[in-house]
Amino acid sequence: MGRRPRSSVGSDGVSVPFLDLAAQSAEIAEEVLPVWQRLFESAGFIGGSEIGAFEQEYAEYIGVEHVIGVSNGTDALELAYRAVGVGPGDEVIMPANTFIATAEAVSRIGAVPVFVDVDVEHLLIDPDAVEAAITERTRVIAPVHLFGQTAPVELILPIAEKHGLVVVEDAAQSQGASSSAGRAGALARVAATSFYPGKNLGAAGDAGAVMTNDADIAAFIRNVAAHGSSVKYVHDQIGMNARLDAIQAPVLRAKLARLEGWNAARRAAADRYAELLADIEGVRLPSVRPGNTDVWHLYVVRVEDRERVMVELSAAGVGSGIHYPTPVHLTEAYAGLGYRRGQFPVTEAAADRILSLPMFPHLTYAQQESVAEALHSAVASTS
Repeated sequence: MGRRPRSSVGSDGVSVPFLDLAAQSAEIAEEVLPVWQRLFESAGFIGGSEIGAFEQEYAEYIGVEHVIGVSNGTDALELAYRAVGVGPGDEVIMPANTFIATAEAVSRIGAVPVFVDVDVEHLLIDPDAVEAAITERTRVIAPVHLFGQTAPVELILPIAEKHGLVVVEDAAQSQGASSSAGRAGALARVAATSFYPGKNLGAAGDAGAVMTNDADIAAFIRNVAAHGSSVKYVHDQIGMNARLDAIQAPVLRAKLARLEGWNAARRAAADRYAELLADIEGVRLPSVRPGNTDVWHLYVVRVEDRERVMVELSAAGVGSGIHYPTPVHLTEAYAGLGYRRGQFPVTEAAADRILSLPMFPHLTYAQQESVAEALHSAVASTS
């Protein structure tokens, strides 16, 4: 998510989309359509074996005991926060460089998001800034695995332990990513992810999941996500309707079986970009944190005069996007928290320059050559 990607067809008739979900759908259609047919014939749209099978397979993939499929990534975050005791008035520390859902899920509980800056190299949460932001009301630290690589959770966990806090991973952009400590989603007590269609592991609509090794947390989330009920019409607490649709499970299962290959294709594409863009003056390329295996959910460069560059790319038939054009602390939605421009200089400077280039598993070398040529021309025309 973020600003709507731009794409058009250039004068030569060649187009490079920002994202090609149709290619993924075509690859899994023969496998998924018969399962959908059976679901329609049985009318088994809520619950069922497909959901259970996906949850088990994803748990095994990332290395946790429990995966609970839910309706979307924002609900997954809210459920994770609630499961570790976040309530009204509590504070949750998170990077300012994130999608609004990380904060929105906190606000829906009545708690308060507390933003901190990110490191200048990788644009991931800054552990030193985290420690400086802790107050007596802080309950959770929420590192965000952004753009396809893991945040420095190994540096956040000792801070959390020192202050008696809980770490909740926002793993929405990192299915398959890892650090030296393990897979994203399995690095802390609980994690939340989104399976929005454009994610590395995307559904055919909205979907998400919560991951944990804590059986009590897993049971709590299953209960709350089903109207606070473990037995039909018996309600232990006020819950929400946040169940994963059965129709999404076969899509997620089929894509999960291909995820390692698709992520490898993304890494190969990132390597090609690094080669093709290396000599373009005025383009700052992304880098990978030591110990990380990046799955390149997004390929984010930094340029000056970005809006003009995007116009030039669009005219050349190259799609692009911005993730994200306005830092969360400067959005109108959070104006009431009193943050002002200048408080998080790294995040704010990046927001003015970041540019997401086409990135998807089926991206070809020829398409990337077109992107590189168009970017070179666009940057040159703005200098």
